[in-house]
Amino acid sequence: MKLPRRQFLRLAAGAAALPIISAIPIAQMGHSAWAQTQGIKIIVPFAAGGAADFLARVVAEQFARVRGPTIIVENRPGAGSAIGAEAASRAAPDGSTLLLNTKESIIIPHLRKVSYDPLTSFASICLLVSSPTVISVNTASPYRTLADLLDAARAKPAELTLASSGPASPFQIGFEMLKRVANVDMTFVPYPGVAPAVNALLGGHVISALTTYSSVAEQLKAGKLRALATASRTRIEALPNVPTIAESGYKDFEVDIWDGLVAPAKTPKETISQLSGLFAAVMQVPDVKAKLVAQGLYPVDSMCGTEFDALMRKQYDEYGRVIREANIKSE
Repeated sequence: MKLPRRQFLRLAAGAAALPIISAIPIAQMGHSAWAQTQGIKIIVPFAAGGAADFLARVVAEQFARVRGPTIIVENRPGAGSAIGAEAASRAAPDGSTLLLNTKESIIIPHLRKVSYDPLTSFASICLLVSSPTVISVNTASPYRTLADLLDAARAKPAELTLASSGPASPFQIGFEMLKRVANVDMTFVPYPGVAPAVNALLGGHVISALTTYSSVAEQLKAGKLRALATASRTRIEALPNVPTIAESGYKDFEVDIWDGLVAPAKTPKETISQLSGLFAAVMQVPDVKAKLVAQGLYPVDSMCGTEFDALMRKQYDEYGRVIREANIKSE
């Protein structure tokens, strides 16, 4: 799959060149795999309606708007994302089938047997978005800082609770990581989703919760919840006075939720490079960014190819170690 250089440069030019992009219909894209297959299929390993599905459809909509490659979104839910990943790993390595890769992709293989390798069975394209995470408490709570919460946990081993989606979610793994670096003994309370965990926190049934910022943003604004710390790498723009966990004394600590794109292994490097350019450009289109940010999905700048691959490898190893040490099970 190789685009004529001039046409590729036009497509990858980004938001500033949208009028140029719009001038290139699929029929003029040469004898590429995109033209032959009438587009690119993105396999989303979750049911329709979730964040990953929303991301894929916003991207597909943008490509349709500028008459770029047609994007077909195919939902393949099941087995915690393994069914979709397996299907993508078996696809032809020509750039016509991609996988919307989520953080679950580096967790599931540690919990169950899969027919693919989460790293070697795929070629990394780009990290597309991340969702900032935060530790919150009810405003009726006496804890006003992360240090307050952790000091209380040390004083009352196993009594304090932290809720989130689970089991075996990125949030539970993040919780176990925090227990280790902070040397505390708290109890994780799993819920079938982040929303029920937030409701439990609002109802006073749990002491704290680790969630995406978007899932508690309205309650924080309304003064119903209090953010103690951001678990992401950097502070959340909407919460400039809330420190990160790393800033709170736990260097390099990070729990992030991300979504990216990968292709089947052995997809030509030139094809991967072209795909990286196309999708990185689309993520910077103002309308695309606005739609995603409104849903708590923040486009990531320039983490493509080997850099994205390095991130997945690092977190795959880290999460695997925590899963084994904490004896985390999927059910």
